[in-house]
Amino acid sequence: MTATQENGWELSITRFIAASPEKVWDVMANRIDEWWCPKPWRAEFEKLERRAGGASTCTMYGPDGEVHPHPGTVLAWDEGKRFAFTDAIVGDLMPSGPFMIGIWSVEPEGDGARYTATCRHWTEGDCERHREMGFEEGWGACADQLVALAEGQ
Repeated sequence: MTATQENGWELSITRFIAASPEKVWDVMANRIDEWWCPKPWRAEFEKLERRAGGASTCTMYGPDGEVHPHPGTVLAWDEGKRFAFTDAIVGDLMPSGPFMIGIWSVEPEGDGARYTATCRHWTEGDCERHREMGFEEGWGACADQLVALAEGQ
């Protein structure tokens, strides 16, 4: 899909996973620290309120001592189907320099599940910057890590 203003300057990654949607969701939601960022980086969710309007606080740790906190807000938590976060709102409804809305979903497909990770941006520049930062490689690696966990590899 081409990123356009009409689709929110959208980038996305999708994978077929040879596991039930229920198993994929279980890994997505309950083992999020294990697949959330590409290795050798790691993620720790200090807070994840599983409801629309809930707080999300994740810190990413790099192999060379990098520490990147990512506070945000849960926009949607549709149990068994999808969740969405944004960095545009932090803390107690405080605006932040918005960069993206991330949406992670799973749906039945054949004898498995279709995982899709979508990222929408406020501007074309943000979208291009995210692409240049390695969106496809990074989010693709996360998707591959999720596949391996859900398929039991």
